[in-house]
Amino acid sequence: MDAPFIITLDGPAGVGKSTLAKRLADRFEIAYLDTGAMFRGTAWKLGENSWDWEADRIAQALKGLEFTLSGSGSGSCLSLNGVPLTDEIRTETVGMWASNVAKIPAVREYQKIAQRLIGETTSLIAEGRDMGTVIFPQAPCKFFLDADLEERARRRFLQLQEMSKPADMNELIEQIRARDDQDRNRKVAPLRPAEDSIIIDTSNLDIDGVFNRLVFETEKKFN
Repeated sequence: MDAPFIITLDGPAGVGKSTLAKRLADRFEIAYLDTGAMFRGTAWKLGENSWDWEADRIAQALKGLEFTLSGSGSGSCLSLNGVPLTDEIRTETVGMWASNVAKIPAVREYQKIAQRLIGETTSLIAEGRDMGTVIFPQAPCKFFLDADLEERARRRFLQLQEMSKPADMNELIEQIRARDDQDRNRKVAPLRPAEDSIIIDTSNLDIDGVFNRLVFETEKKFN
């Protein structure tokens, strides 16, 4: 297609969104936008307890942030103020910070504008929590992935092990449970499927099975 098009992939932590979004981006040779990384990068840059700042201070800090996306597929590179975001933002602590700042209307408005600007000129696999409901509601192809809490914690545990980061299964379960509760029940853009999204429970599916389903449904939309 000549004009940019958007595929959205939403869901809670630990359902495999990142892995699947990168594979889809490779498959269709378009960019991969990790919007969770944008929230993590924002929280990491603003720092601990920034969610308790006065509105004017937050607004001023957000003016100093600029996200850019380059490349395509799994080689897509998301940068903040010209510096590529790395695994430094992937800790569970930064993840909770991101969930905290995501409750702030000014932060969500800033992110919405930044993400839409990227989508105006670039075909994307947009991964996050409100891509299909808020950011790209007109996207022609929307997915919502879900899985049991324990299974998501197990996947996160393995992911952290692969990154040589410390992980405790019971602690992960409680952290993901807390994030779920916060993300699903916040007043601004709560985590939920778009009315026209395709919902896939990945609890008992391997990564290839989910990927094949995503490719099948996407090709139906664009063929």
